[in-house]
Amino acid sequence: MYEPKMYRHWIKDTDLTSFNVTVKETDLQIRAHRNLSSKALKSVQKYRDTIERYIERNPSFLTSLKPLPLQDNCPQIISEMSLAAEAVSLGPMSAVAGAMAEKVGKDLLTYSPEIIIENGGDIYLKTTEKRFVGIYAGDSPLTGKIALEIDSDETPIGICTSSGTVGHSLSFGNADAVIVLSPSTPLADAAATAIGNIIQKATDINFGIEFAQGINGLKGIVIIKDDTMGIWGEVKIVPIN
Repeated sequence: MYEPKMYRHWIKDTDLTSFNVTVKETDLQIRAHRNLSSKALKSVQKYRDTIERYIERNPSFLTSLKPLPLQDNCPQIISEMSLAAEAVSLGPMSAVAGAMAEKVGKDLLTYSPEIIIENGGDIYLKTTEKRFVGIYAGDSPLTGKIALEIDSDETPIGICTSSGTVGHSLSFGNADAVIVLSPSTPLADAAATAIGNIIQKATDINFGIEFAQGINGLKGIVIIKDDTMGIWGEVKIVPIN
């Protein structure tokens, strides 16, 4: 069943062109200096084809909830997903949305100096000016009240969200939102899932932060459960007026 992507309105800008590209389960909202739909579609198809062909030869890549050994000479996107997931002891598909967003985003940077790609709550962001990314945390009273402030010199960056209360993605936790920032969008994606699995109640936020501090390559995190929020790292939170 289609689920409206209400959080897609939480990246505030008026200077970029917005368009969508959808191929099977991959549903991207993209913002750039001009409409790059055809180029984005070709990029999505290229990377989906790579992943699907790899899964045909290695079915466990799709289903494993634990890291898998890397095969020699595997495609780059497969390697990046595997290494990101291994860093947090999860299966490689935990990084697929972030990997797709980043790969397509890097391809499109050839045609636009600014690219914002959102893929199921996972964002690849390259900007030339300050941007604000609103935080969507389901029924938490903090939803709609705060945003991440991202300066241009912090980008490109991955901003990925996992939730146990919003959407259909697999999570063993019950967080309203776990947002992870990292220069690696696949790592941010996998780490958000891993941290989210820890959070059952608000008192688990400290455990989630401790776990995040042990993951190399993270810039910062935000964890929200009900009306409680925990922050670690280089994260700038601002109120939404």
